[in-house]
Amino acid sequence: MKLRHKSFITESKNKDLVIPNSQSIISQVSEPEKIKHTLIGSSKAIMRTIQILHKLGYANVSEWSPLLPTSNSEEFISILIRSITVE
Repeated sequence: MKLRHKSFITESKNKDLVIPNSQSIISQVSEPEKIKHTLIGSSKAIMRTIQILHKLGYANVSEWSPLLPTSNSEEFISILIRSITVE
């Protein structure tokens, strides 16, 4: 582990290394876009999926909309809206 770290430091002293200034980094970042995740299914399946996504660290349970009934009496819908940066 120490050897890898030492190697990394040695390589970073390369005079040809170009580090962009903060202004050029900021100009490369695009505006966030909204994306909608829609879950449609039984209430149990939707709640289980929301719990799995929460455990994976993707979204808190409270970020999803309440379960809403669809035109099919056995189906529900829940929506999560996220802002993401698209490069």
